[in-house]
Amino acid sequence: MPERPLSGIRVLDLTNVLAGPYCSYHLMLLGAEVVKVEQPDRGDLARSLGPDPELNQAGIGASFLAQNAGKTSLVLDLKDPGDRADFEELVRGADVLLDNFRAGVLARMGYGADRLRELNPRLVSCAITGFGQSGPMSAAPAYDQIIQGLSGMMSITGTTDTAPLRVGFPVCDSLGGLGAALAISAALLGRERTGQGARLDVSMLEVSLSAMGWAVSNYLVSGVDPEPMGDQNATAAPSGTFETADGGLNIAANRQEQFVTLCRLAGLPHLIDDPRFTEREARKLHRTELNTELNAALRQKTALEWEATLSAAGVPAARVLTVPEAVELEQLAHRGFFTDLPYPDGSGRVLRVSGNGVLVDGEPLSPDTPPPLLDQHGEERDRLIARWREHRHAAEARAS
Repeated sequence: MPERPLSGIRVLDLTNVLAGPYCSYHLMLLGAEVVKVEQPDRGDLARSLGPDPELNQAGIGASFLAQNAGKTSLVLDLKDPGDRADFEELVRGADVLLDNFRAGVLARMGYGADRLRELNPRLVSCAITGFGQSGPMSAAPAYDQIIQGLSGMMSITGTTDTAPLRVGFPVCDSLGGLGAALAISAALLGRERTGQGARLDVSMLEVSLSAMGWAVSNYLVSGVDPEPMGDQNATAAPSGTFETADGGLNIAANRQEQFVTLCRLAGLPHLIDDPRFTEREARKLHRTELNTELNAALRQKTALEWEATLSAAGVPAARVLTVPEAVELEQLAHRGFFTDLPYPDGSGRVLRVSGNGVLVDGEPLSPDTPPPLLDQHGEERDRLIARWREHRHAAEARAS
């Protein structure tokens, strides 16, 4: 495939579990070399997380396998003088240093902003925390569910009877990782102009609030307090999940012409001129009556039949799938979204990992190697340090 956008960028990754490793996984997919620095004995906590106890015991839990392919693993004890010296050599040769320690931890280890800048003025250092490096909550511990609750996200998930509910996957961790990857990429581009690195402070709480879109902006702009609406979309009607002969169907007829087409294809042309439904705001006020009419008509065919019919006519519609059904979609196979790799334990099993949904010059981005065993590349440490030292010297020569 063509050269990836971040080819030649070296990332020193001190992170654990999800937000940080998810960030560095995306940087790796975009072409960066990622060296994962892990603690002695245990390594990344995600190595012991997942639904398979045997994998957890072997240090290759499903949570680890999902987002660490294509990376190098080195064990370094930053309390050991020799390992600290090697770590500092790696910092000197790195383009990016990524951590998700609590605020202030890296500084207490002796690697605050000033020290990192002294070691490498061109370094882009990025810290991902729950609340950021400053403020009254900065020292508080945070996991995904904590952020989901504090952001208001849980308060609008579910229905008025079931909310607050946690979103069914660690969305705040993922958003934090993506926000960090975006900021790092921007800082690397900026460095090409200024020659200087940057210190990035990523707050999962703030990134999550930013991503909540209208749920936050409607309140800030119009004073409208969002409420949980289950599978319905507050911004339009009919827009939500509807009933078919064999399961749920999502329809988003958000534009007038889409509503008209939906009514015609569902055999409900009389709804088009019904005063309750003639225009957008009226439909939102009479959502329950409209949904009742549509559900009765849509139950006459299967979800797949309606998906094909409505989509072909320009009305956004698709089945509600389970995860096992979703990963088998032909669309994903066509795009090369998943990559099959060998398990790192040499068992011969096949590990399937996801990409990032981006094609570069028509080619999907995928890892070339499986997730590493703990300290799998420890014997290569000296060669890696030497290679990164050469990279630093070359970068300095180009800059001068």
